[in-house]
Amino acid sequence: MSKFLRGIAVVVMLAFILPIVGCGGGGTQTQTTAATQAQTEAPTEAQTQAPTEAQTQAQTEAQTQAQTQAQTEAPTQAQTEPPPPPAEQYHIGIATLGYEQSEDEIRGAEALVAKFGSVDAGGIVKHVVLPANFADEQETVITNIAGFADDPLMKAVIVNQGIPGTAAGFQKIRDAGRDDIILLTSMPQDDPLVIANVADVIINSNDFGRGYYDIVRCKAMGATTFVHMSFPRHMSVEQLSRRRNMFEEACKDMGIEFVFVTVPDPASEVGAAGAQQAVYDMMPRLVDQYGKDAVYFTTNTALHEPIIQRCAELGAMFLSQDDMSPNVGYPGALGLDLSAQIGDWWAMTMEIEKEVVARGQAGRMGTWAYSFLYCGTTGLYELAVQMIEGRSSGNIQNDLVAAYQALTPGCEWVPEMFKDPNGNEISNYFLLSMETYILGQGFTDVLSMPIPEKYYSIK
Repeated sequence: MSKFLRGIAVVVMLAFILPIVGCGGGGTQTQTTAATQAQTEAPTEAQTQAPTEAQTQAQTEAQTQAQTQAQTEAPTQAQTEPPPPPAEQYHIGIATLGYEQSEDEIRGAEALVAKFGSVDAGGIVKHVVLPANFADEQETVITNIAGFADDPLMKAVIVNQGIPGTAAGFQKIRDAGRDDIILLTSMPQDDPLVIANVADVIINSNDFGRGYYDIVRCKAMGATTFVHMSFPRHMSVEQLSRRRNMFEEACKDMGIEFVFVTVPDPASEVGAAGAQQAVYDMMPRLVDQYGKDAVYFTTNTALHEPIIQRCAELGAMFLSQDDMSPNVGYPGALGLDLSAQIGDWWAMTMEIEKEVVARGQAGRMGTWAYSFLYCGTTGLYELAVQMIEGRSSGNIQNDLVAAYQALTPGCEWVPEMFKDPNGNEISNYFLLSMETYILGQGFTDVLSMPIPEKYYSIK
């Protein structure tokens, strides 16, 4: 090789090496530009062989140096913890009973999971199913509810139904320092003052109103007897026991015989199936004793099916479910597959009405046309979202009614504040009513009637 060519080769090699070393491996564009320029100026054998080896070695050393520097400077916390979530991200916990005890509230939760996604899959909703034998598994109930506090993104917890242990679970959430979580429950069974002290929003059907209005409805249907079927656990719940006493007083005032019948508790060791069978077996004897013009009523969700089935078979009367929903008791009792109508409660009510009328029971059986239990999950969810996102009007009762109204087109909800036997209102405890639908006749019209003042003082 001539001295001239060797001189050119040295110049080209320096053109490659100096930019690489000077940029510390961070200038790929500079490196490429220099290579292109050198190739253009001196396309010789020295250019295509010697520079390639030097370039490769320098590039490798620069990349290693950059990697080492990045690893050294990167903070350990950033490597092990994810970045904080955006401010608008939150989770909502929902606890319901399972299908064995009650169906509508868990279907409401499943509908919300389907729409907004489960927390486990990156969504909003965390759904927990409470034990069926909750009366004997109080620690499990409390632990399930309190566990929502472990999620730092949890901003609201809904328990529907508010079975015993709900207040204790809520208290554990507060004890964990989670005052930022909004606590809501539907149909609570804890003492009203105890649950009101720890929950933010409580809803229930207006049992006190029903204690009077349901007997007015029974009288209009032509009933001569009102048979109230329950068990000690439910009668220890203040709201249920007060309503039972209101039923009895209203029956006395309206000339209807009041009868109390003790039945097995589905949450006891006999289980739901055992309690249902016992009630199914006793119904013919009760109808023989009190007649077909007796209205049969129970305080338990699982027991509605055998009672409705026997009323339809024996020609007895049934006004409405304790857990107000056309889906409680009727589909199983009448042998109807109404799974396609879940969520379309009016369509479900119309299918039930056809069957009841076909059995000659028009005007003798009734229901709520919409599910209070389903709305207790989905309506409280909507209210919780509004509160979390700062979209609440500031009037919880109005927001609550609006949320329920949107779920039940054509049916009006009538709100009232919970009052203790001394007439004192509990400001975060709301009672809701709608008119009962008498199958084969239509809606009753009694909610505009004033309730005599003496009923509110019944204990």
